[in-house]
Amino acid sequence: MTMQTALSGLLGAQTGLNTVSNDLANASTTAFKSQTALFEDVYPANATNMPGIGTATEGISSDLTQGNLTATGNSLDAAIQGNGYFIVSNNGTQQYTRDGAFQLSSNGTLETLNGATVQGYAATTGGALSGTLGPVTINTGSMAANATSNLGVTLSLNSGDTTPTTTPFSASDPSSYNETTSVVTYDSLGNANKTQLYFANNGSNQWTVYAQPQLANGTSVGTPQTLTTLNFTSSGALSSGSPATLSANWGNGSAASNVNMNFTGSTLAAQSFSVAGLTNDGYAAGSYSGTTISSNGSIKSTYSNGQTVSAGKLALANFINAEGLTPATGNLYTASSTSGQPVVNTPGTGLAGTLAGGELESSNASTSSLLVSLIQYQQAYQANTSVIQTEQSDAQRLVQI
Repeated sequence: MTMQTALSGLLGAQTGLNTVSNDLANASTTAFKSQTALFEDVYPANATNMPGIGTATEGISSDLTQGNLTATGNSLDAAIQGNGYFIVSNNGTQQYTRDGAFQLSSNGTLETLNGATVQGYAATTGGALSGTLGPVTINTGSMAANATSNLGVTLSLNSGDTTPTTTPFSASDPSSYNETTSVVTYDSLGNANKTQLYFANNGSNQWTVYAQPQLANGTSVGTPQTLTTLNFTSSGALSSGSPATLSANWGNGSAASNVNMNFTGSTLAAQSFSVAGLTNDGYAAGSYSGTTISSNGSIKSTYSNGQTVSAGKLALANFINAEGLTPATGNLYTASSTSGQPVVNTPGTGLAGTLAGGELESSNASTSSLLVSLIQYQQAYQANTSVIQTEQSDAQRLVQI
């Protein structure tokens, strides 16, 4: 009986040593969760007032508390602050991880360092999010140019300007107009052409707008156009004349343009002339600059032309009993009947935590406390070994009697 009791203690100490050793080995593993061996006492069946006959391993408990966050300088990295697990597809199997060390594959798909595909909601052509969980792919190539089709120009016109002394309008004669400004107008090839706008006060709160398209080198394209007449109320609010259409045949190999010019929000008052706001939906071609992950899981890529494009949003999974997840190699977990099925949300919604971009979660294993436990298990192992050796010696002496 003593031999059996000591052997159970020896096996228990070995389990404890294995658990502590694994924790120490993963003290630097991203998002690792330390484990503790749990033991139970063993008694003879149907016995009363009898000493125990040893110990048995009751289970392995995981400490799911969040580790410290460490900045990495890699914008693709992300740490979960709060509850949740990233969802990945590993060779077709859905698995879960707290390790947010991500990279881009050769085709721009977001994946873990082990090559598992990170799951989320991809952005559709219209900019909305897909309703189906799947891979998130980023355009790491060049972005094609987009010709300007909508220009927004918000003006502050001076009511003190008098009617021009010279008529008709001439772009080369400043006395035929009151104010002028230029706006960039991209063609289909991404050339940053410009359109020179001229404003002439007609009296009675009316202003005529003329437009002269010009190439990027300043060469005029065609003749000036009478674009529209802006009408203002007695309180200076724009009442009509917007929008208007600018037509330009740039003649540089690009397609002809029809640009919608919107002057909404323009005002007339006793103020100096100024352009209060500009919007332009056109841009030049650009190359990929980088990707960032925001706190709500949004993945945005930037390009050298100043454009920012949404690639989608990451998803997080939560479980009724996260301790029931089954650990797998590569900082991954698989769902089990004990953990329950995943409840999927985007970061910051439901029970899901938020993300910290450019950071990673450290292991929550405490080296100092683990070393103390290691010594305790070593002492228990040695003590039970001594008991077994003593029992073997006694048995040999009995045989020799």
